[in-house]
Amino acid sequence: MAASSLSMSSAPSIRPKQVMSTCSTNNIISLPSFNNIRSSLKDTSSLEKGSNERRSILMAAGMLALSSITPSSVLSKETPERYTAFVDKADGYSYVYPSDWREFDFRAHDSAFKDRYLQLQNVRLSFIPTDKNDVHDLGPMEDVIQTLVKNILAAPNQMTDIREIQERSVDGKNYWTFEYNLTSPNFSVTHFTTLAIANGRYYTLTVSANERRWKRYRNKLKVVADSFKVFEI
Repeated sequence: MAASSLSMSSAPSIRPKQVMSTCSTNNIISLPSFNNIRSSLKDTSSLEKGSNERRSILMAAGMLALSSITPSSVLSKETPERYTAFVDKADGYSYVYPSDWREFDFRAHDSAFKDRYLQLQNVRLSFIPTDKNDVHDLGPMEDVIQTLVKNILAAPNQMTDIREIQERSVDGKNYWTFEYNLTSPNFSVTHFTTLAIANGRYYTLTVSANERRWKRYRNKLKVVADSFKVFEI
């Protein structure tokens, strides 16, 4: 596994139009529509609908299948202590989440788990169709992520702060993970988001926590972000 990182903490604020203008005509950023993700970030409190029977079945099937998965496929490493593996063999992805979190429904997402008491401390995954084959097909990593955070993931009234960008490659699949903060007039939330492309799908996994708790739980949440894998279906 190869990985690289870029610190963004000192980067100047860039308006959306300026971000787009940094790309040459040969490297135009082509991002899928993420309106579903943007809307889901606005109101977490209204999205819980109870347990999801399909997810429960998938979780059980995934756990039973772990013993037969080869090291080079879905979960190449042993699940960390105090984490639970979630494997969706039908949709081609896996990740781990803290074992004391519980499942919940998050609008426009395929799977989601959250802290039992802190609703903003959660992980969720969504995917949409794409004609791209790899995240590198989207354009330069820094430009793509700047555009994604400022134009799509952030609401119009939110201030953005991109803190770090990392790239890793596992079993021929490339992943971009970036840490960023979104500040609204009444609250501030920090996220890890990991992007990957496989199976004609653009996968997005996001792990979040209230900014006041981020420093304490950051490393725990980073395990979740770095565990995300996609595989062929």
